[in-house]
Amino acid sequence: MISYVLNIMSFDDFKLCDNLLRGIYSYGYEKPSEVQKNAIGPMLLGQNLIVQAQSGTGKTATFSIGLLQQINTDIKSVQAIVLSPTRELSTQTHKVIKSLSEFMNINSVSCIGGTSLQNDYKSLETAQIVIGTPGRIFDLLHRKHLKTEHLKLCVLDEADEILSRGFKEQIYNIFYNLPKIQTCLFSATVPLDILEIAEQFVENPQKILIKKEELTLAGIKQFYIAIEEEKYKFDTLCDLYETLTINQAIIYCNTKHKVEWLEHEMTKRDFTVSCIHGELTQPERDTVMKNFRDGVFRVLITTDLLARGIDIQQISLVINFDVPTNRESYIHRIGRSGRFGRKGVAINFITKNDISQLKDIETFYSTEINEMPQNITDLI
Repeated sequence: MISYVLNIMSFDDFKLCDNLLRGIYSYGYEKPSEVQKNAIGPMLLGQNLIVQAQSGTGKTATFSIGLLQQINTDIKSVQAIVLSPTRELSTQTHKVIKSLSEFMNINSVSCIGGTSLQNDYKSLETAQIVIGTPGRIFDLLHRKHLKTEHLKLCVLDEADEILSRGFKEQIYNIFYNLPKIQTCLFSATVPLDILEIAEQFVENPQKILIKKEELTLAGIKQFYIAIEEEKYKFDTLCDLYETLTINQAIIYCNTKHKVEWLEHEMTKRDFTVSCIHGELTQPERDTVMKNFRDGVFRVLITTDLLARGIDIQQISLVINFDVPTNRESYIHRIGRSGRFGRKGVAINFITKNDISQLKDIETFYSTEINEMPQNITDLI
């Protein structure tokens, strides 16, 4: 068994196979981040993990490297499953795993809702890694198309979201159908209630947890704009948009209806924007995300569907048109900017009804959200 020293300085120190190292360096990584230094070693030793680390610090690459090293390329059967709360995150994770395993002769597939089950059946015949959403993964297990006799490892990405009310029963059903395997949970936030649920099916996990007061993203400047009434938010946004020169931005609203309304109103004002939410079809969602990544439009309006894990390098600005209804969502939203240490700005639109929620966020994350300065253009 390999043992891992604490003073990891480079990916070479993990004693990874040459082709995986080649993929890591080709992907653009130079040295491991803190979460990678702390979590890859225990993962390679087969330990069950609960890992909490900031957005934008490389969690996806952490578990991707940890599972890729464990794949036996001679066995053409599923050996690892990655569960994600959204189709977009599943698709993105699949791209990261494919890139890192470019030189490894490993077959990974994405299995998500809104796509053909027949295609999944065929792709699973030779798949070694499956990345998917809980509903589709459970369906494939239930129909006996996802074989588990060679399964070694299951990763839950954004575990707090997956273990929330909407997915909890599906996750229990999935684990009921799995053999005893290594289980690793990753998230930017792990509230106490989620921790208690996780420990029911993760046996003796090693916890790699960052204290909540350290979670605020150091590279992101946070501001608020005080707005007298809700109806003035739109004009404020238009004024701000015309003032700033930005590469790409995400605007968050709390409801699908607000997202669609805001896209309609901004389009009427000749702003090039688009929107995404959970009720779009999968092809529609894929097209919007591709166009945003390709720079076809600079501003994407969304619900919390895109609050988690989506890594688009050029995002320098996040606007909370609505303050999130729960404080965990705040850190996920603003984490879309300032990825991997790049500077970013988060601007919160605040009416008098939002003051208590903003103060709660400041207290919870031991942070300070100041009124937006006049020289905001210098910060983006």
